Amino acid sequence: MPTWTALTTLPGKAPAEALGAALDLLDPAPYGIGVFEIEDGSGLWEVGGYFEAAPDDTALALLAAAHGAKVFAISELPDTDWVAHVQRELAPVEAGRFFLYGSHDAEKLPEDRVGLLIEAAMAFGTGHHGTTAGCLEAFDAELSAGLAPAAVADIGCGTAVLAMAAAKAWPDMPVVAGDIDPVAVEVAEANLQANDLAGRVVCVTAAGTDDPAIAEGAPYGLVFANILKGPLIELAPDLVGITAQNGRIILAGLLNDQAEDVAAAYAAQGCREIARLVRGDWTILTFERG
Repeated sequence: MPTWTALTTLPGKAPAEALGAALDLLDPAPYGIGVFEIEDGSGLWEVGGYFEAAPDDTALALLAAAHGAKVFAISELPDTDWVAHVQRELAPVEAGRFFLYGSHDAEKLPEDRVGLLIEAAMAFGTGHHGTTAGCLEAFDAELSAGLAPAAVADIGCGTAVLAMAAAKAWPDMPVVAGDIDPVAVEVAEANLQANDLAGRVVCVTAAGTDDPAIAEGAPYGLVFANILKGPLIELAPDLVGITAQNGRIILAGLLNDQAEDVAAAYAAQGCREIARLVRGDWTILTFERG
């Protein structure tokens, strides 16, 4: 069955979220809504609706005008088995000792690698994105250097790839993973189940570090935060605050030209940059809390 998308852009998180909420009131209503910051430093946000029937272009035009957004671009998508398509396109990813794969590639898992199973239906955060794979490489380097924290936190966990890597590296280590999106938390829990890690990671719906489970587990010897430049800078005091003395903070979600601003924010919190990995257009930063 064909589907339709309606996409627009506008400046600012709050206006974008307001437009996303307004989309949900349309008739026919979208079956899915996405609100994302465009990672190019422009400050623009993309708002999209996904429809099972052709949306009302007049209603969409009025919504765009009322919220200061560009006119919605409406497209009809072909009837495609996207999961099968993604399975064909996503090859396994090797990042240090870690091997990320879908069940369709299970036979390719090397015996000497730590396998992380992520299904193609849950493609966001599979590790094919440079930031996720880069985080795993940075983590692998810390493991090789002998890092042994008392606890681990994955803030903005998405599908919990990083939290799962920590749980597999240290079977007895407390690990907590949080995301502001409750759907992401559900996906994280499903991934943990698929990797025989159910109960090993505490998953919570939280904005940044704002959850009792995250607070109670602090201080953490390792904190992951694979988010975006703006939230990383805003959360710098909180992320440093939950990190143990001499603990590590691995940050990602940064375009290369955004890294210096983020590095400055953490240096201002008394952290020392100990590693910087560039993977394509993305930079991954590792800090030690002073």
